[in-house]
Amino acid sequence: MARSDRSRNILVTGGAGFIGSHLVEKLVSQGAHITVVDDLSTGRRSNLDAIDPSDIDFIEGELSLVLPELQADRFSEIYHLAAAVGVRLVVDQPVRVIETNVLETLGLLRFASSANVPTVLASTSEVYGKSLQVPFSENDDLVLGPTTEPRWAYACSKAIDEFLGLAWYRDQGLPVVISRFFNTVGPRQIGVWGMVLPRFVEAAMAGEPLLVYGTGEQTRCFCDVRDVVEVLPRLLHQPDAIGNVLNVGRDIPISIMQLAHMVIEVLGSTSPIETISYEAAYGRQIEDMIQRRPDVSKIQSLFDFKPLIPLEQTIRDLASERGSSSDNGALS
Repeated sequence: MARSDRSRNILVTGGAGFIGSHLVEKLVSQGAHITVVDDLSTGRRSNLDAIDPSDIDFIEGELSLVLPELQADRFSEIYHLAAAVGVRLVVDQPVRVIETNVLETLGLLRFASSANVPTVLASTSEVYGKSLQVPFSENDDLVLGPTTEPRWAYACSKAIDEFLGLAWYRDQGLPVVISRFFNTVGPRQIGVWGMVLPRFVEAAMAGEPLLVYGTGEQTRCFCDVRDVVEVLPRLLHQPDAIGNVLNVGRDIPISIMQLAHMVIEVLGSTSPIETISYEAAYGRQIEDMIQRRPDVSKIQSLFDFKPLIPLEQTIRDLASERGSSSDNGALS
């Protein structure tokens, strides 16, 4: 494809995943043609079913094996969301987590740099580790635990991704923006890898106990994925965002115990709430963060970023999605 046609072509890695599929829908609605690369290890092809097949090229496979078959100068933008995510995956498959997050990102950056394609790298609030300096600001120190604790492998691997992205920006001039997501939730998110909200919704709908890990006093800030993807396509078109790290999320904290009560109340469930140890949940003791709240002043200084979807609506939408899937025989 000629370089003059690049304006309509965007590469989204991990585009069949939870956040990725919502982003693909958003970009298609803006008139773009999307190439999606996803190995479907945690994503699902069905996440893209609502999109006209003529608007996407879907390639199933590992990113490192697919990229040599693509031409970087076909793309006007790249959104790199492919990653190994979830506490369960970190505990069960630490080698896969580290290798996927670091090596695949390095390959992606080399690919993007070959044609100087503007790139968004998805990162995570996990990189802040167990810092007590709340709210977390983009230039704060990162406080990770020891290498003997696998819990920190994911955070460290994503921090390396950030270092790599910013190094390519400084050394090669590659236009890169780092987006640090804070507990993004919403339709299509699944709980199998440890994500708390879909776990709670599924349990509440089934009348089963909502299992709260630890004391439940730990707090998080949840932001609906549909609010998140509203801002992502704007990142590469704001000059002051290039070469920067931006927290992306809502800054309203809620404890995990409060979240469990909210899910039960919103869904009218009779499920009980039970606390269990991390060791019982994951088969080994792991460290957790007591607080995780973003300072969003930086992104708000660049964009009119105001998440609009309340957490109660997200809960209802997750429940509605699961109810519909159950009716169609997709859940058992």
